[in-house]
Amino acid sequence: MKTKPWMTYAALAVLLAAFGYFLYFKPRQAELRTARNERTAVEAQVVDLKAKKRQLDRINAEIEALNRSLSELEAIMPRKREQSEILRNFQQMAYDQQLELVRFGGSERESVKDFYSEWPIPIEVAGTYHNLGRFIDRILHFPRIFIIDDFTIKAVPSQSDAATISSQFTAKTFFFLEESVLKKPEPKRPQRPRGERDEF
Repeated sequence: MKTKPWMTYAALAVLLAAFGYFLYFKPRQAELRTARNERTAVEAQVVDLKAKKRQLDRINAEIEALNRSLSELEAIMPRKREQSEILRNFQQMAYDQQLELVRFGGSERESVKDFYSEWPIPIEVAGTYHNLGRFIDRILHFPRIFIIDDFTIKAVPSQSDAATISSQFTAKTFFFLEESVLKKPEPKRPQRPRGERDEF
């Protein structure tokens, strides 16, 4: 029985298709699969990087906000003590309110706290109630922090239009400590040789 021509052609076509599939299409499918996997990995990396970028933007915004807060704090509680400028401002404020500075500053020393130092300024003025009130108000509205402490007031013996009372108080202000002060190492105690005991 003779094979029909169309069957021969069909078998030849199947063989050519199989040959083409194994030589061309199958490797292409593997490459396509690899490309898809790489694309999926890249898309995952992009999503991860976008999340990290949002997190970084949020951190940068927080840092900017903290820097602004620090700048505002340094205006009211600076790192360096501007003693002479503060004293000049106090003298000018007392002069503006027509008060006599009987005592201003003195031997009061700074007391160092954890991260700041406290500077007390003893003040004694003479004048009128009204002028003293305005002077205290200006101190409390000064750009930097001031606390009024140990406040006393009394009538002066010799009354006049310019002076009816005198007042003593302490104006305390604060300064950030410098990093060199904060990181100051503890003094080392000398070591005794072994075997040496304390004598009583």
